Amino acid sequence: MTLIYGHRGARGEAPENTLASFRRCLDAGVKRVELDLHLSSDRQLMVIHDPTLKRTTGLGGKVSQHSAAALMQLDARRNGPAWPEPCPVPSLEQLFASCPEFEHYQLEVKSGSSGQSRIVLDAITVLVKRFGLEERVAVTSSSRTLLKTARDEQYPLPTGLVEEYGLIDPLKSATRYGCDYLILNWKLCKPARVRKAQALGLHVSVWTVNDPQLMRRLADMGVDSLITDVPHLAVETLG
Repeated sequence: MTLIYGHRGARGEAPENTLASFRRCLDAGVKRVELDLHLSSDRQLMVIHDPTLKRTTGLGGKVSQHSAAALMQLDARRNGPAWPEPCPVPSLEQLFASCPEFEHYQLEVKSGSSGQSRIVLDAITVLVKRFGLEERVAVTSSSRTLLKTARDEQYPLPTGLVEEYGLIDPLKSATRYGCDYLILNWKLCKPARVRKAQALGLHVSVWTVNDPQLMRRLADMGVDSLITDVPHLAVETLG
């Protein structure tokens, strides 16, 4: 059975990476979610995709230039589906506290240096332990620096490689860094690649899948999970 993850909550149905979006995902009966993390200026984990605030809040500046408290006062409804109430940028702590129904999280870290990677990885570990989510979290990233840091420091949580372009063999990269998950752009999905990845013990998760026909094709291909902006449609399509 192909599992369904909501992409940034339910990005096609509510403002992405907001509590409204995560609640919308749960309302569809989808209890697995993918989301993005950046650090605030006071080193809190904030749930937002871009390193800058412009696209979702309309404000200038970087996430890293603002405190968690300030970010949680912003309205992140811009460039998303219409929504009647303000949607602040949530912290990861706030999400864990507000939506305990989620059974699994893919936490995609948008990170750079090895020093920053350590800060982010340690912060995730602290929160995951506090909420007792050790069996319900995978830390994913396209950053080889972060994945190398996790491997070299024997990071206790499962990790995953996010691969968009496949310029370097993603299976080799995922195994090199000791990953448990391979998160592929759907265009990189071929039956032989999926089978080979699974034979290596990798969970193959595919993004972003919003078309019913594509959902069925990937499910028939045997992917372990797909990540979608439209969880209600995915449930309706895949049953």
